[in-house]
Amino acid sequence: MIFMSQSGITDPAKHAEWSEWYVEHLRIMRSVDGIGSAERFQTTTPNWPPSLAMYSIRSAEVFVDPYYLKIRGMGPWAGLIEKRFYQRNLFEAVSPGSSTLIAPDVPPQSALVVTDQIQPHLEIEGLKLLWLKSVGLDQSTPYRGIAVISKNDIPIISKHQELAVYL
Repeated sequence: MIFMSQSGITDPAKHAEWSEWYVEHLRIMRSVDGIGSAERFQTTTPNWPPSLAMYSIRSAEVFVDPYYLKIRGMGPWAGLIEKRFYQRNLFEAVSPGSSTLIAPDVPPQSALVVTDQIQPHLEIEGLKLLWLKSVGLDQSTPYRGIAVISKNDIPIISKHQELAVYL
């Protein structure tokens, strides 16, 4: 399963400090039994949450683990979180019976493309989206498509308003 937490803060002057805090937060999150990976991305795409953290998790049971419950959340940043951007979604693969879903690796020379759709139907030439179905937490979107692209392809992808590019 893939867990995604999206957010932004209300005070841009504190952005660097928040980013520094997030590095340690992800390290701690990776110490939770059942969390296989944790990575954070940022975007300047209008109307999209500026921050996206993506985790591979074994199952939804992670969310009731006592250790997870102790360390989760935005800690000292909770009061500065922009409510309109705060979304937490748990996803599984659209295809039933597919293998275990893990968050894709996004190397430094790459970017993560994200789209939220009512149905998994968006097709853009040259872009192979992995479709995810929202199955838990906020369920702010029924379906999310994700893809890893080369940073060289960002100008082409950025022309599509339904896509956000996270670095």
